[in-house]
Amino acid sequence: MGVVTDIRSRSRSAKLAAGVSCEKAGRSGKRNVSLFWRIFSLNAAGLVVATALLLGPVTVSTPVLAGEALVLLAGLATLLAGNAVVLRIGLTPLHRLGRAMSTADLLVPGTRPEVSGPAEAAQLIETYNTMLDRLQAERAAGAGRALQAQERERHRIARELHDEVGQTLTAVLLQLKRVADRVPGELREEVTLAQEATRAGLDEIRRIARRLRPGVLEELGLASALRSLAAEFTHHGLTVQHHIPGDLPPLAPEAELVLYRVAQEGLTNTARHAGADRARLTLRPLPPPEGGGVELLVRDNGTGLGAAIEGAGIRGMRERALLIGAEIHFEPAPGGGTDVRLRVPAPPGDRSADRTGDSP
Repeated sequence: MGVVTDIRSRSRSAKLAAGVSCEKAGRSGKRNVSLFWRIFSLNAAGLVVATALLLGPVTVSTPVLAGEALVLLAGLATLLAGNAVVLRIGLTPLHRLGRAMSTADLLVPGTRPEVSGPAEAAQLIETYNTMLDRLQAERAAGAGRALQAQERERHRIARELHDEVGQTLTAVLLQLKRVADRVPGELREEVTLAQEATRAGLDEIRRIARRLRPGVLEELGLASALRSLAAEFTHHGLTVQHHIPGDLPPLAPEAELVLYRVAQEGLTNTARHAGADRARLTLRPLPPPEGGGVELLVRDNGTGLGAAIEGAGIRGMRERALLIGAEIHFEPAPGGGTDVRLRVPAPPGDRSADRTGDSP
């Protein structure tokens, strides 16, 4: 009795799960039958047909005749083929889910397997997609906290470089100037070289401090900060052109910082690894049909990405884009090189794009 009760309870649970699945499928306009009922129905149909033949006028001789053997083999082949088809249809979504799981990347949003197949497979895929969304949200929140801590540390280091090391080198430079006025002529050249080395070190400290803490971004805004960044990277055989209009839509401070950091990292990769002699930095507002917001494009004429594995710089740009819900793409540029394209959506509740679209 215990076994029978267990089987009945499991049957009721299976029927309840199938009913819930059918109810969900009914709301979506599709009938979704569980894999259990598909296989059970096929096997039950085969057994019913076999029983009907045994109870009917059909007999099997002893020994079995050739015609009777062909009929039995045909029935067996039909039953096996039906089982194979049902299992293939039922397991295909699971194979697709396995491929999606093996290639899943939390830094690339929107890649989700399609919810389809029998009720069990559809429920498993839907649960996996929900889990992936939750992990992506948790990773974005964790990345946001890490990036905020990183920015605070950047500000601290930049302030110490500017206030402590910068002032020390300035004092050394002034001391060397006083020494240069008093040393004999044969030592003046060496003191002059020491002055030039100290001045170069001071300029490098200031440059590093500016890159760590973009003060121009906080003081003059995003457009001026990007123009200054393009001018900073125009050196040693690399020419950076820029097209940055002044009438940009309003953006959150986090979005402006992400745009600046992505442009900075893109130009850094161009200067270090691309082997390019020209680069272009473009920032444009997106029209209302494209959702508003802005698009940043960093384009170079270098060697391109090729089959290179993504490094820490590219993954850092992906994490920053994910932090503000932006889309970032790394594509081959027309004529060779690389395009880094970042699309930042308009802030929630922003109506500037609608007003722009209504203006003549």
